Order: sequence, then C-alpha cells, then structure tokens
Amino acid sequence: MQAPGFWWRDEATLTARLLAPLGAIYGGLAARRMARAGAEAPCPVVCIGNFTLGGAGKTPTALAVAGLLRGLGRRPVFLSRGYGGRLTGPVRVDPARHGAAEVGDEPLLLARAAPAIVSRDRVAGARACREAGADVVVMDDGLQNPSLAKTLVIAVVDGAVGLGNRRVFPAGPLRAPAEAQWGQVHAALVIGDGAPGARVLAEAERRGLPALRGRLLPDPAAAGRLRGRPVLAFAGIGRPEKFFATLREIGADLRATRAFPDHHAFTAVEAESLAAEAAAQDLLLVTTEKDRVRLPAALPVATLPVRLALEEPDAVSALLRGL
Repeated sequence: MQAPGFWWRDEATLTARLLAPLGAIYGGLAARRMARAGAEAPCPVVCIGNFTLGGAGKTPTALAVAGLLRGLGRRPVFLSRGYGGRLTGPVRVDPARHGAAEVGDEPLLLARAAPAIVSRDRVAGARACREAGADVVVMDDGLQNPSLAKTLVIAVVDGAVGLGNRRVFPAGPLRAPAEAQWGQVHAALVIGDGAPGARVLAEAERRGLPALRGRLLPDPAAAGRLRGRPVLAFAGIGRPEKFFATLREIGADLRATRAFPDHHAFTAVEAESLAAEAAAQDLLLVTTEKDRVRLPAALPVATLPVRLALEEPDAVSALLRGL
C-alpha cells in the first residue's frame, strides 16, 4: 500500500481518530515485543532503523556507516531481512546470481559495497555475517525486531515528514509507540530539512541523544545527464514525491510521474507500458536505483543514484569507535 496522506498531517484527522483503537492494540503488542531481550551476536551490531513505515533513507545511511567503519579499519557485513524476496536465508547475496525476487531490492544495493547476508532469522543472520568475515554487523532495518541484541541503534527520520501525526499504524505511520521506540535508540539522524524533522532533533537533544543531520545528494554525473531532459519519472519507494522533487531540483524537465507502492514488484506488462508511454511522448524514462533492480535488465531506463552526506561525520565516527 501507499502511505495515506493523513498520516503526515500534524493534527489527527477524523480517519486517524477512528483508527486509533486499532492503533492502540497494534502499538501495545509492538511495545511488548520490543521489550524482550535479544540474543547476543558474535560481534557488535549497528542497527539502522526508523520509527515509521516506509522509506526514510535507511539504506543510504547503512552504506555511509559501512564506509565510516571501513575507514576505522573495521570489517562490516550487512544484514537484511530481504523484504520482498522469497529466500529466507541465511544466504550471502550475489548480485550476479540473485535478483530482487529472491533477496529483495535493498540487499542488492548493499552487496555492491560490502558483503550482505539476507536472513529472516536475525540471530542466524548475525552468525552468517561473522562467518563471512564481519567484525561489525550493519543491520538495515530491525529497530522493532527484538530477536537480536543491538550495540548501537541509529534511528533515521525523513526531515520533511518526521513522525507524522505520531500515531501508530493504521492510525498513523509509527511502527510502535514513539516512547517504546525512543527507549531503544542511541542516536537520531534526520535526513533533509523541515519543521517535522527539527522537532525530532529537538526531542533527541531533550533525551540526551546525539542529534545528527544529513542530506541525500544526487550523483553529479547522473544529474548532469538528466539536466534539461524531458522525462517520465516513476518510483516505488516510501515517498515517491521525494524522488520527483529531486529530479526537479537538478533541472530535469519532469513531464509525467507515476507513483507505485514501496517495494512494488513490477510486472513485465507494467515495465513495457512505462517504456511505451515514454517512447510515445519522446520522454526519457527514469527511476531510482532501488526500483531499477526490480525491473527487467533490458528495460531502457535511466537512474539517479543518491548518497548520504552527513553534516557531522566525526560525530558518527565517534559513535562507531565505541563499538
């Protein structure tokens, strides 16, 4: 599903209030689950999570954290549930052999930078990471999963929407009550600008936690190729409008957009339809890196890769040195 608009409004709408009883039940179960003690991993675990459903920038953050760890002389290995893939694992991701239907989209991106393990069982996955040479596990997502004890938890927040209406699913975007989640977090990282994100940073500071900032920067070469080009843009991520806004910011001539649910499994018919629509209007088809790995290799589509630029990389490195 796509996130409903009322999730991101400061004031609770009538729909949110009507769904609040379901949110209370879901949130109570989630909070009790999060309170369980997790199994110890064979090496430190850095969890890159988020408070809300949908995308916040976890995968770019995981990549940036792994880069900082390598700079500190560590050997990070990624651990992912492999959302959207059919393999339960533990399995080491091989981009030459695996596709998104097998291991999910995010692990394919992570595996380009460092070894990546997909495992529904996080404890078994941590052991597989160790066997793959890890002295630090970088877990993409999993803040709400209590099965594995975490050494450092960095909560990633989209600055434009923050915690939304601060209600628990389905009344709002929270995966569990905010208080239960804050109790598991060691640092908050807000990506991008916005008053909602500023409120999250203020809350982190009030709690005595590192309040970190960053922004997603488009690849300069890819941005240059798209500047001035008439494009048909599509995305199946948490907030497709973020991608469309980035295209406008780099100067692409955005003629049409198509939004799909997060982790959408594109069919061959959908891919062919997008290509035909772009060709009929003489537009360049463009999407995100994460969407590209879920599309047929032969589809004529450009991508706009992004990377996370941390405003306080030394502060993040200091957290990682303590592992």
